[in-house]
Amino acid sequence: MAKIEITDLNFYYGDMQALHHIAMSVPDRQITALIGPSGCGKSTFLRCLNRMNDTIPGTRVEGSVLLDGQNIYAPGTNVVDLRRRVGMVFQRPNPFPQSVFDNVAFGPRVLGLTRERDLHELVEESLHRAALWDEVKDDLHQDAQQLSLGQQQRLCIARTIAVEPEVILMDEPCSALDPIATLEIEELMKKLEKEYCILIVTHNMQQAARVSDWTGFFWLGKLVEFDATQTVFTRPSHKLTEDYITGRAG
Repeated sequence: MAKIEITDLNFYYGDMQALHHIAMSVPDRQITALIGPSGCGKSTFLRCLNRMNDTIPGTRVEGSVLLDGQNIYAPGTNVVDLRRRVGMVFQRPNPFPQSVFDNVAFGPRVLGLTRERDLHELVEESLHRAALWDEVKDDLHQDAQQLSLGQQQRLCIARTIAVEPEVILMDEPCSALDPIATLEIEELMKKLEKEYCILIVTHNMQQAARVSDWTGFFWLGKLVEFDATQTVFTRPSHKLTEDYITGRAG
């Protein structure tokens, strides 16, 4: 069953059209990878799914993005609630200059999701889900920016989980990490997909093949191909997809 249904999506930066007639059904509780060369629209598309592009002056959207059947671009949409439901993990870890505890507690406090006395339980649960609890449990009040980059990224995932999202968007979440930290994030994604709809932008073909169930190939703002990952990587429908995956294009 589709968690997100995208129909005829066009996106513009001023007069420049960045996305052309994108159509895609994103399944729930699976991982969808978005691949393609730099500047092809992957990250722009990802940000369309929680309306983060709204913050950029001069942008506009055509088409529809349905989340559980409701168009997120419909008038009156509560964008704050949308961004709680559709969380984002960025390319480079961005912990707040606060303690580990306060980073995870920030969203629930702002949104009033829990009473203060229940906050410790929520923080612990979120850190467990992000596979970080055992590494930080003895010093939750340490400066989050003193953690390793891999730990910081898992903390950012815990911070996202803490506000009870339904969808997690990840924009090249491993590009700043070493191979060991990358493997930890990939293993974490495979665990999280049992609970969440996950979309990941990646330039790493091997990563897309390892972790995703579905893959979309973008080229010059268009979705060239979208299919089961195994099909895309072994029997692509378009020669351009094959050329990109094998390194002959892009």
